[in-house]
Amino acid sequence: MKPSFLVAALPLVVSGCASTLPEVVDHGSHPDSAYAAPVRYQGVMGSYTHRVPVDPKPWRGLNDAQVPAKEGA
Repeated sequence: MKPSFLVAALPLVVSGCASTLPEVVDHGSHPDSAYAAPVRYQGVMGSYTHRVPVDPKPWRGLNDAQVPAKEGA
């Protein structure tokens, strides 16, 4: 057998021999007692806005508008 197989299989075999699982769930509050807001129906196309293709704007002016202001000017 390959050693890598043993390294992977040994923890699985040992964990199967555990007598009890650790208690990780808090039973302080019952999950059914929690408040949940009712779900409203929202149409799939509710916020749809029709848009028409437009010609591109001149990129040079848009690019220059994004440049940070110079410190000395």
